[in-house]
Amino acid sequence: MRRLLFAAAAIAAAPLAPAAAQDVAIVNAKLVIGTGDGPIEGGTVIVRGGRVVAAGQGIAVPAGMETIDAGGKWVTPGIFAGFTRLGIVEVSGVSQTNDAAAGDSPFHAAIDVAPAVNPRTSSLALNRAEGITRAVVAPDTGSSMFAGQGAIIDLGADMDAVTVPRAFQFMEYGEAGSREAGGSRPAAYAFLRNALMEAQDYARNPASFADRGPDAFLTRLDAAALVPVVQGKVPLMVHVERGSDILVILGLREEFPRLKLVLVGATEGWTVAPQIAAAGVPVIAKPLADLPSSFESLASTQSNIGRMQAAGVTVAIGTINNDESHQARWVKQYAGNLVGLSRVSGATGLDWGHAFAAITSGPAEALGMGDRFGSLQPGRHGDVVIWDGDPLEIGSTAVAVYIDGVAQPLETRQQLLRDRYLTPPDGQLPNAYRR
Repeated sequence: MRRLLFAAAAIAAAPLAPAAAQDVAIVNAKLVIGTGDGPIEGGTVIVRGGRVVAAGQGIAVPAGMETIDAGGKWVTPGIFAGFTRLGIVEVSGVSQTNDAAAGDSPFHAAIDVAPAVNPRTSSLALNRAEGITRAVVAPDTGSSMFAGQGAIIDLGADMDAVTVPRAFQFMEYGEAGSREAGGSRPAAYAFLRNALMEAQDYARNPASFADRGPDAFLTRLDAAALVPVVQGKVPLMVHVERGSDILVILGLREEFPRLKLVLVGATEGWTVAPQIAAAGVPVIAKPLADLPSSFESLASTQSNIGRMQAAGVTVAIGTINNDESHQARWVKQYAGNLVGLSRVSGATGLDWGHAFAAITSGPAEALGMGDRFGSLQPGRHGDVVIWDGDPLEIGSTAVAVYIDGVAQPLETRQQLLRDRYLTPPDGQLPNAYRR
């Protein structure tokens, strides 16, 4: 136990640029692999060269490897935030610090968030201290249904945050998409089909696309960005809420069979869950929406995620339109609430293992990256968190965080301000506080 406390203290005091990846074994853990099962008592996880090499019971620790005794504490994969705008927004209402949307740009699908990600954004340190180690970062729409190309980032305390640039294309459908495409769902659907067709044309003959003139719906760069989408090489992530709209999006594959769709939001997903499951399309769902916030979410219910999972849908948790620029850490509470919901008569939630997977391996699997992130299976990135209690309980905190095997600082600006003003030494307050 003393070894664990010393390790946690060292991590909290670490500088902004952490050391290289550590070869470390964490033993005597209440170990969670992150694939849907419950915890394993007396577990061990071994990280070498930034990757997990073994995790489970009865794992032999290589001679000479640094060993941390977890003292029976929970040890899990890092939280993978399923939908955020972390790193591209500092203050939402200050345009100079908000790179989520580009309303005046001629480019849409071609926009790439990766160059805008700022590893020093204050929300990254805050969420890292809460056990968030990876995040899906999506652009927001400006004046088109297509928002652009999103990225996967890590929340490490260094200047190399982008793990996978151009990991997916994000777009809006339903009410938001209709507004951007002329004012109706038929217009939005026509715009979407036309854009995908033009991307196919561009793929067949890129040179001819430059002469399409001012009436073209897409710029040359937009069309190029959609080529890997229509070819099935990059997922198309679609924000869609209404049940009938979900079916329209699923039907796109009749015309564009190679599309790799990922649904986001899906408040009414439970109403068409069998069709989603049959299509094999994953969902990064808005959690615990129990009251309709729009006409496209009239069938809201807290049981949405549980009912979809029961129908065979692969479901993860995201925070779209829920302070996703700053509060990715809320996904832990949402997952815990879904566990509680499973104990409410007449409601449908998730068991503990599946709830935790919905915020770890679930988002990674949805984007086709489950072989790299989201669990402690061998070969995955060494994102490991040691907790002082059940990570889905609101009172539990992370006492140690590793990203790619690198021990991370857990200090936040909020903690520094608290410590500064809670019991300030004489003469240390700013001048304004002397009055």
